Parts: sequence; C-alpha cells; structure tokens
Amino acid sequence: MRIRALILFGVGAVAAAAACSSGGASAGTMPGSRGSAPDPAARADSVRHSYTPADVEFMKGMIRHHAQALVMARMAPTRGANASVRVLAERIINGQNDEIALMRRWLRDRNESVPEPVPASVDMAMHGEGQPMHGGGHPIHMPGMLSEEQLEELDAARGATFDRLFLTYMIQHHQGALTMVNELFSTYAAGRGEVVFKLASDIGADQASEIARMQSMLRKMLFENVSSP
Repeated sequence: MRIRALILFGVGAVAAAAACSSGGASAGTMPGSRGSAPDPAARADSVRHSYTPADVEFMKGMIRHHAQALVMARMAPTRGANASVRVLAERIINGQNDEIALMRRWLRDRNESVPEPVPASVDMAMHGEGQPMHGGGHPIHMPGMLSEEQLEELDAARGATFDRLFLTYMIQHHQGALTMVNELFSTYAAGRGEVVFKLASDIGADQASEIARMQSMLRKMLFENVSSP
C-alpha cells in the first residue's frame, strides 16, 4: 500500500506540473513561446540586418542600369519607331519604373543612400548627370550599359535605322542586367532576402524573355530588308 501511494502521489504531481505548464503557455507568460506577442523592435532589427552589402550594391546599380533603359525607351515615340518597337518600349518603361520605385523604397527602409532620380534627358544620360561616380569623377560603367557614343548614335537615328539600333542596343543592355543578376546570386549569402530574391529573379526572367523577343524582331527586320527588291 505504501508503494502504491507513492506512485499515485508521483503521478498526481506530474499531472499538476503539466497543467501549470500548459496554463502558463496559453496565457503567454513564457518568454519566447509561440503564444507570446512579436516584438516590434526585434522585427525592425531583422529587417535592417537581413541583407548583405552585395544586395545593397545590386539595388543601387540596377536603379542606374534601369535609368539608362528608360532614357532609351523614351526615344521611341519621337524617333519614328515602328509600332512593335513602340509597344516594347512602353512595356520597358512601365515595368522598369515600377522596379525602380521598389528598389528605392527598399533602400530607404534600410537607411541606405538612394541614387538620384532617373536622368530627365538624353543629354543628361550621355554626360553622366545624376549617376554614381568613381573617385575620379567618372560615371560607373556597369555590364551592358551603352557608351556615350552609342547613346548619341541612337539619339540621332530615325525610322528603320532607329528600330535596328534600339533592338541591338537594348539586347546588349538586357544581357548586362542578366550578368548583374548572376553576379548577385553567385555572391555568398547575397540575394536571399525575400524582396531581393524575388526582384532579381523577376528581372532575370523578364529580361531573358524580352531578349528572345527582341532577337526575333531583329531577325525579322533584317530578313525583310534583305528580301526586299
């Protein structure tokens, strides 16, 4: 009887302890338990630190890269571009404006410096106004970016010549963006944050698709020129 009493006492004590533990967790009194409310300061700290310097440089660089594409695309309506090129240019303007807004917001939310607004004119773009500079005062050249001479050539072109140059140079420009995306994902620990990963993945997919489309348009254009009497 003594042994049985001790066993019953032990079972009761364990049950009581379990009840107290369960009650404490449901009431949210245990620090770190799933039932406790999230700490806003901890969440903000997580946002600040869940990215790498490579993520920041990618965002800043892609803002400037997109800026030049917008300058190129905005030429189309006033350079006699054909309908398909104008539609493509408008698509680039809409998509890349949205991505620039997202990247600028991402940088501001993390108290990082934000590149200056997109150049307002072709002349500003050709002379590097508003672009990040090296120590010597020269604009940073990123993969696929057009040179000043190429921008001047595109700016001066009209009609079918503009269409051909626009497609050729925008393919070059898009391929540079793909290089930047690949460099981001090949950098240790970079591109893992939700926003950066999705943005870089979307840029890669969208611009690869547009490259294929532009190559098809360019082949058709060149074939038509060769086959015409």
